[in-house]
Amino acid sequence: MENKTIYHENKEFKSIDYSEKTLRDREFAKCTFISCNFTNSDLRDNNFDDCVFENCNFSMTLIGNVGLSNVVFSNCKILGVDFSKCSKFMFSFNFDNCMLDYSIFFGSKLKGTSFVKCSLREVDFSESNLTSANFQDADLTGTRFSNTVLEKTDFRNARNFSIDPEFNKMKNAKFSAHQLDGLLHKYKLDIEN
Repeated sequence: MENKTIYHENKEFKSIDYSEKTLRDREFAKCTFISCNFTNSDLRDNNFDDCVFENCNFSMTLIGNVGLSNVVFSNCKILGVDFSKCSKFMFSFNFDNCMLDYSIFFGSKLKGTSFVKCSLREVDFSESNLTSANFQDADLTGTRFSNTVLEKTDFRNARNFSIDPEFNKMKNAKFSAHQLDGLLHKYKLDIEN
């Protein structure tokens, strides 16, 4: 039996509980999802193009081979999601005031991606390209940057980060003056205000 793709365009999905459900082989274009729950759901092999997710929960959601093109996540809870498994051909999105703790972006091309006012605790950005990304006002507690391209990346007013400039490309990255301890952490310096 052959799988047939289900298409959705210009639709609004509101307060739907998809938790622990399998939704595969679907294409969504210009759709809005408001207050939907995708906890532990299987969204593999779907495509989302020009979609918006507001106040949605994606905790532990499977997103292997998911296409995300020009997608916006606003005020969403996205815990433990492995974005490195998404389709590399449709991979552009932005986050505003989201909780992305324990998520994985290993080896991802995230040029210009916005993570403004997000919680990114224990997130793995190793081997990623974050050129011109925006982390303003983000909480980066325990976040891993290793062999990561951070050129022109905006970290102004980001909190709790520890980035080793020796193991990351950081030309023209932006920081606030009070954030120097996050760059010099490994040297155990006593930096006072």
